[in-house]
Amino acid sequence: MARVVRSERANVSIDTVLNLDAFDLDQALERRPTFLEPEYPFEWTGVYSLDSGRYELSLADGPDPEMSLVVVSDQGTDDTALREGAEWCVRRYAEPAELIGPGEEIPVGKHVNLRLDSRGRKSFFLEVDTQVRVGLYAQHLAEEFDLQLTNKGAVVPVEVERTWVAQHEHDDEVGSIAIEMDGDVDLVRLNAWLSILLSERGVDIFRMKGFISLAGESRRFVFQGVHMLFDGQPDREWGDAPRHNQLVFIGRNLDEQSMRQEFEACLI
Repeated sequence: MARVVRSERANVSIDTVLNLDAFDLDQALERRPTFLEPEYPFEWTGVYSLDSGRYELSLADGPDPEMSLVVVSDQGTDDTALREGAEWCVRRYAEPAELIGPGEEIPVGKHVNLRLDSRGRKSFFLEVDTQVRVGLYAQHLAEEFDLQLTNKGAVVPVEVERTWVAQHEHDDEVGSIAIEMDGDVDLVRLNAWLSILLSERGVDIFRMKGFISLAGESRRFVFQGVHMLFDGQPDREWGDAPRHNQLVFIGRNLDEQSMRQEFEACLI
């Protein structure tokens, strides 16, 4: 029943798409209050103000034998800072997780899986060199595991906490890949790689987006795509910002090592 409007780069009359009374946001929010919230690969964030020292993160038995986690340094407490931290962590969650066992140190800024398959409380450790505010972006709610952060036996109170819309049900074949590399890209090599990638594996690529530093181009090149469809255009000037590349792919049975090597071969 939807009208099909064909256009190039959304170049249509504004009256074609606005003020149609085809959707009622209030009704949608009434049925589902989290309708406008994006889904994240984590469910809870806790922000703690820490002094220098060694901290113990302990968890009781919970619903999962593992807990994915990213510790973010210099985490702000307002909504904007939490959302910025969440977007940064999405890219970390797209990277393979390092398995951390009880008694081991948790690295800052890396995606880790805490092993929780043993019975009773499990403890992990976080080393802090200076006074800092950190954010814990965790796969599950803290209350599900009675998560506690302590220092010399004293419980450190959570300063701010936030829950996110998380989707735990997933197809094990579906995953995401984040490629971040410095350097400029040769356009001819990039076109050749993308042509082969999309023709051979496009059916399994559900979504792709990112930006690329093209050699000889003063502006960064942004792109997005779905399956075999790809679109991109120049964006803002690089200016004094470091030139680098960031690509994110979501799909089924993606060969991360091969894709990383193939993109790296496009660099000059």
